[in-house]
Amino acid sequence: MNRSTRPSRSAGTTAKRGHRPAGQSPRARPATRPAAPKLLSPDSLAWAMLVASSCVTDVVAFGRSLTVVLAELRQRDLPPDAVRSQAIDLAYATLRRYCRGDVELSLLLDRPTAEDELRSLLRVALCWLEMHPDKAHVGVDQAVEAAATLSGGRYRGFVNAILRRALRERAALDKAIASDAEAAWQHPQWWLNRLQKDWPDKWQAIADGGNRKPPMGLRINPLAITPKAYVEALAAEGIALQPPVAEDGPEALLLAQPRPADALPGFKQGQVVIQDIGAQQAARLLDVQPGMRVLDACAAPGGKSLHLLQSAAVDLTAIEVDPERCAALRRALESAALPSDRSVQVICADAADTTSTAASWAKRPFDAILLDAPCSGSGVAGRHPDAKWLRREDDVYALARTQKRLLKALWPLLKPGGRLLYGTCSVFVQENDAQVETFLAQTPDAQQLTRVHLLPDARHDGFFFALLCKVLV
Repeated sequence: MNRSTRPSRSAGTTAKRGHRPAGQSPRARPATRPAAPKLLSPDSLAWAMLVASSCVTDVVAFGRSLTVVLAELRQRDLPPDAVRSQAIDLAYATLRRYCRGDVELSLLLDRPTAEDELRSLLRVALCWLEMHPDKAHVGVDQAVEAAATLSGGRYRGFVNAILRRALRERAALDKAIASDAEAAWQHPQWWLNRLQKDWPDKWQAIADGGNRKPPMGLRINPLAITPKAYVEALAAEGIALQPPVAEDGPEALLLAQPRPADALPGFKQGQVVIQDIGAQQAARLLDVQPGMRVLDACAAPGGKSLHLLQSAAVDLTAIEVDPERCAALRRALESAALPSDRSVQVICADAADTTSTAASWAKRPFDAILLDAPCSGSGVAGRHPDAKWLRREDDVYALARTQKRLLKALWPLLKPGGRLLYGTCSVFVQENDAQVETFLAQTPDAQQLTRVHLLPDARHDGFFFALLCKVLV
């Protein structure tokens, strides 16, 4: 799918924010770009700012997914004292408040600049100053040190002047932000328009959820440890939990504060996986039983597939169209140490292509189907803030067509009496209720059993689920 960059007013463009002119694609990323300049100490804030700004540039200037960019950063062979986590947090925070930086730079820059890395560094520094107003002098000094690595150091004075002006004019900047809907709500206008139309009484809370640092949910592997024993293991390590909610299920836990995965007891041994509590509801709703033949369409990255396999002794077929994601899915499931009474087959294919001779996986019916459909990701904007600036409104229509195609193709593969769970991580009605209502109206043997809306909040991301049953007509 094509992704769009979000033109910045400070870049001198006349295009409307949040929209890419028709036919325009993201620019090619330079073949080589410095990842960690040797001029900076890797344990410094300046290093973290510069690395974060490079990540932001990859997203907004070159249209790359933040998930991919950060995966590359995590894989780099960096010094042990490198403040990689600080750089990652800054990249996330800067993209969450991207519109605010847009307004600030439009007022602070006397003339446009076409320097991607310079604009990104200013955005990161402005974000850090907003997060740490009591340490403003530290932020300015470290941003100037980071600027010394750009264009031979000629931007040091410029960055110093812009940031000090931002500190002096904070009240005026805040007023400008408050008068700009995109900046105040930190979402593109087309996104806000959809929220206001779809959720007239809840759109503000949904937008706030899309700006929030996401919670960290855990799912206990019942094949490896009991919920009681794992909670006790967390307590022994001094790791606090949020109060449990019965509707989440006995294996769902929510950390009071996020922790590195390796710091969790039993993580390396497979006793627990990191999975949003909302995402965990997919397997709970589908409720597979031993002996079932189950299809997980659009299965990567594999969290829901693994949940299904750990829930019951099933025969699972997992489909993923992207070769790289399919390879990662296969590795994840093969390393899960599942009991011998479970079987899984990972296939790289288009899940909607069920009638070709190559689709041998689709020749036998399934007892249960999980369709975790491609979507806008509007329910997980807090976890994937780049989606707000990479998506265009036209993408939603294209995704809705893909969702319809998948539903139509997969329904014939379901046995009579079988169940299909349609799910998205979107809050847009076009991808959810409207999609299901149209399908039900056009499919006589489809009956809805359950429909669930989970709006993004402090406990989970945003999800939609509709459980459908095939009935005799």
